Amino acid sequence: MSEAALQSYIDKWLAVQPQQRIALAFVDPHAYPGHVALAALEQELLAAAYGIREPQVAATKLNWWAEELSGAAASGGRHPLTQVLFDDERAHALPSERWVAPVLAAMAQLEEGTAADFPAQLAAGALLHGALARLETAWWYGEDVSPERAARVATLSHLLFALLRLEEDAERDRLALPMARLARHGLSRADLRAAGAAREEAIRAQLADLDMAWREAERLPGTLSAFRGLESRHARTLVARARKAADPLAVLRKGQGRQGPGVTWQAWLAAREWRRAAG
Repeated sequence: MSEAALQSYIDKWLAVQPQQRIALAFVDPHAYPGHVALAALEQELLAAAYGIREPQVAATKLNWWAEELSGAAASGGRHPLTQVLFDDERAHALPSERWVAPVLAAMAQLEEGTAADFPAQLAAGALLHGALARLETAWWYGEDVSPERAARVATLSHLLFALLRLEEDAERDRLALPMARLARHGLSRADLRAAGAAREEAIRAQLADLDMAWREAERLPGTLSAFRGLESRHARTLVARARKAADPLAVLRKGQGRQGPGVTWQAWLAAREWRRAAG
């Protein structure tokens, strides 16, 4: 296995979530290579599910991953990330269905359109992100720990990231704002591509729903991985700041790559929660 090849996938994950570079100080990649590989694998699956505009091309990519993950326990894997994961006994302790479930969920939602309202967005996003959270929770803590909180947080993080791409994805079938919100604020697809009073009000309304849902998620059973914990803490801070801003989208974009003492503290708290839960 090429070390450079493996690092290229880790770099792709860190390009999307740069704050996780700080988390690596608390989750040593040499001591926990599978933890990092799993996060990078998740990013590969999300890139295939959301980053490829042609559904047939995305389906081909995801089908390859389904074959790879279903046979990795026997073969050891062909992909650098799979090889790292299945070099760990944790991977073999999990049922094959746990590995394949996120890929099947990603394929099932490839041509899904815009959700009717915020609850429908949550339900739709939970199919893929819930499957990823179940795999992640079982990897970090074992099958006995509830993935419910992680599944909700993963879904909310996805909806927030989709909001960051509001302008870029204005012509896609699946929009970041649900249909009911677009109708309430009188927004067309063209209106999403440029700043305007109605658009900013709609974004703030979406952020308000996300904020409330995140508060509710804290009461759900289960615990988060160190990476998911940092992602959640960082996202909640962004949501709170953006809700008060005249240009909430600009605040979200600027804050996405933010690092510094505040993020270091969030990473430390997330790592402490992981270590306490893991015993």
